[in-house]
Amino acid sequence: MSFCSFFGGEVFKDHFKPIYVCSKCNHQLFSSCSKYEHSSPWPAFTETIHKDSVSKYEERPGAYKVLCGKCGNGLGHEFVNDGPSKGLSRFIFSSSLTFVPK
Repeated sequence: MSFCSFFGGEVFKDHFKPIYVCSKCNHQLFSSCSKYEHSSPWPAFTETIHKDSVSKYEERPGAYKVLCGKCGNGLGHEFVNDGPSKGLSRFIFSSSLTFVPK
């Protein structure tokens, strides 16, 4: 099992801008509309922009490894039913994201 480690430099944790894309291929991943404040050091989102924005596989019950749906870049993890309300959370390394203003 390999879970994310926090080494600092999470520049998008408190950053709420329009669109977040993969830092390797610019594939659209998340919208700031689905981003929410969270106590972890990683940015948290409740849903992706498109159905194919990410791919994922289960690492353990309720925890998925999340990859860019286009290039396979490792983004972080999704923890099921750990969101601001009933739903999903995605904890993504900021170095895996780039934001694009509308």
